[in-house]
Amino acid sequence: MTLAIALLGGMVGYLLGSLPIGLLVGRAAGVSDIRAHGSGKTGFTNALRTLGLRWALLVVAGDLAKGGLPVLVGRFLFDEPWAAALGGLGAVVGHTWPLFAGFRGGRGVATAFGAFVAVSPIAAIAVGVVAAVVLAIWRYASLMSVIGVALGLVVLVALVLVDALAPEYLLFGVLTALAVEFNHIGNIRRLLAGTEPKLGQGGAPRPPASA
Repeated sequence: MTLAIALLGGMVGYLLGSLPIGLLVGRAAGVSDIRAHGSGKTGFTNALRTLGLRWALLVVAGDLAKGGLPVLVGRFLFDEPWAAALGGLGAVVGHTWPLFAGFRGGRGVATAFGAFVAVSPIAAIAVGVVAAVVLAIWRYASLMSVIGVALGLVVLVALVLVDALAPEYLLFGVLTALAVEFNHIGNIRRLLAGTEPKLGQGGAPRPPASA
């Protein structure tokens, strides 16, 4: 029964994560496909570049919610840490490779943070403050994301070690951190090369794919 509930939690997370919030908000704002602009992703940063702050805030709110909801379902409806952990992980996977949007989504940062808030609100606030400081100083959303998710994993491991959090959440933390960092490989290369656009920059239409 525990395995079935855990898998159900993961499935709920993936389906919620697959909701293409950025794509839907973009269409409401008059952009047929936000992925045809900027970074080609559906998350907050590309929404800000392409749609502006008001619409981007709707995107980030939706992405946060779809990360947090499956964790809360696992914790309070199923009362099963594995369901919560797999629900959060599934949401990140769904956001990155969405079933309802041709498996082309975002990098999973806001969705991962929403899940982390549901896992440990106090720890998430601490990570969020550090990430916000990084963004305020350097103005690189990618740098904030890379540092924030790594710090989040460290905090999660510390909470498990002091028995403040169930060890099942280590699976969520490790795999989510790996997924988000993997999704930022290109950004990391551009940061090292000094060519990464800062927050709000780089919203021009993308060139069409070659045949």
